[in-house]
Amino acid sequence: MSATFEWPIRIRFAHCDPAGIVYFPQYLVLTNMLVEDWFTERLGIDYAQMISVRRVGLPIVKLDCEFSRPSRMGETVTLALTVDRIGQRSLRITIVGRCGDEVRFRAHQVLVTTSLESGQSIDIPDDIAAALARFAPQSEAESKAESQHPTEPEFRQ
Repeated sequence: MSATFEWPIRIRFAHCDPAGIVYFPQYLVLTNMLVEDWFTERLGIDYAQMISVRRVGLPIVKLDCEFSRPSRMGETVTLALTVDRIGQRSLRITIVGRCGDEVRFRAHQVLVTTSLESGQSIDIPDDIAAALARFAPQSEAESKAESQHPTEPEFRQ
């Protein structure tokens, strides 16, 4: 089973539009903060140093968001990050925002490791790849071995 990084955030006045609900671009600011904290706190890769000293960036190159319910000032929304796929130069993550048991939004992001000197994509550095491996989804073979029962059919996506 892949690991999840969770981060509760209190919705503040600055996150909201005049209607008193989270202005949707603010969710992207919050998801970027989540990725920064995930790298620094859970992966052990100092995100600020990665950007400023190592000059390795991690821009979003593909984004898909679904907003299912509004969030309001004063609520606490828990953002949960899981890794869907790790490639040679990119990773695909899913971030789900919940207030209690209610899903407020879901985002799928593809992030690409990039040289901030050249602006070109680069292979994920070895230390980052090793840290990310702890969050990698199970291989198809591992999933089958854990979930296959003689009386249940095998399902494929």
